[in-house]
Amino acid sequence: MRTHLTTGLLAASLLALTLTACEGSGTTDDAPRTTRTATPPASAATTRAPAADAGPGTLPDMTGKGLQSAQDQAQAAGFHNLRSHDALGRGRAQALDRNWKVCGQTPAAGEHPTDTEVDFAAVKLEENCPGTDQGANEPGPTTSMPDFTGTSVKVARQSLDPATSLTVTDASSQGRMVLVESNWQVCTQEPAAGTKLGGQPVSLTAVKFGESC
Repeated sequence: MRTHLTTGLLAASLLALTLTACEGSGTTDDAPRTTRTATPPASAATTRAPAADAGPGTLPDMTGKGLQSAQDQAQAAGFHNLRSHDALGRGRAQALDRNWKVCGQTPAAGEHPTDTEVDFAAVKLEENCPGTDQGANEPGPTTSMPDFTGTSVKVARQSLDPATSLTVTDASSQGRMVLVESNWQVCTQEPAAGTKLGGQPVSLTAVKFGESC
């Protein structure tokens, strides 16, 4: 009987000591945990020096040069605001500059501020430069139907409202799909040129450049 009593007292004492130790340590899983977040330092004020006025530079005459060479020489002269366009007015992108040559430039060669935009009119190496730059003015949406005959399908699309339902079919008997629109020229159109556009669908027939309608 005394043995059982002594054993029970010892067990109770050990339990009390264990609970006391746990409460004092504060390391049990149930103990509240706090997460400290470092406060970021206040952003330092930045001061930007005012942009210096562009100085004058001498722009060379790039006519007849490869487009890549023209761009490199313009940059060497201090002109870095460069662009180019299709001088034939077909809306083609100059993806590989080395495959294009310069027909003309705006502005002309001479003294200009070096921040002036330089625009090169270009055609592919195997093509002849046109008598006049046909791509100087980029097409935009119009309220009346233009005469698209002979223009590229890409330019025709750019001239219409983006919401216009446009159908393009091969004017030949081959039934080809018109994929690269800058390689196709318009043969016929519906509605006719001069018709007021108010959301009606537009239909074009086309052949590839170099082919007859």
